[in-house]
Amino acid sequence: MSAALQVTAFGLALLSTLFLLLATCTDCWMVNADDSLEVSHKCRGLWRECVTNMQDGVRTCDQYDSILADHSVKIVVTRTLMITADLLAGLALATLVLGLDCITFLKEDPCVKLKMCYGAGVILGAGSILGLIGSVWYAVDVYVERAMLVSHNIFLGVHYDFGWSCWLGMAGSTGCFVASVLLTCCLY
Repeated sequence: MSAALQVTAFGLALLSTLFLLLATCTDCWMVNADDSLEVSHKCRGLWRECVTNMQDGVRTCDQYDSILADHSVKIVVTRTLMITADLLAGLALATLVLGLDCITFLKEDPCVKLKMCYGAGVILGAGSILGLIGSVWYAVDVYVERAMLVSHNIFLGVHYDFGWSCWLGMAGSTGCFVASVLLTCCLY
């Protein structure tokens, strides 16, 4: 039972970590949702902003000036939290691989392997909470920005919704949290 639970938690943690990495690296955290002519599709991300022409499929991206340039708090906090979540999830995966029962590393001391799995679960839980805070922070800020424009009767011709990168970050963080619960609560 313990080996099956470990492998299940490892598979979920691996998939969720990949989701977190993809969410951090991709550029569609906000997407325009009010383009009635369907001429272009605009995505904003943590690192750049891209516009895709729907007629010919040409995609152009504008990199933000510099990582150290003045950016909105939304982008800086989300970048920091997502990169930290990625690093913690990667560390947890490495620790979990060494702690799996099917790996022959430290085979003679099962107590140490169990502690490694537990430690991987704790690290994965911390990373998942940071990733979830970063993803939800960004989503709430997008919602508040849109609500402020609506409450002031300002219509700029386009408003933004959550992009697939934002949803991917939330899904990856949730998956890491479930894997963390499996490793910390159910393994004993």
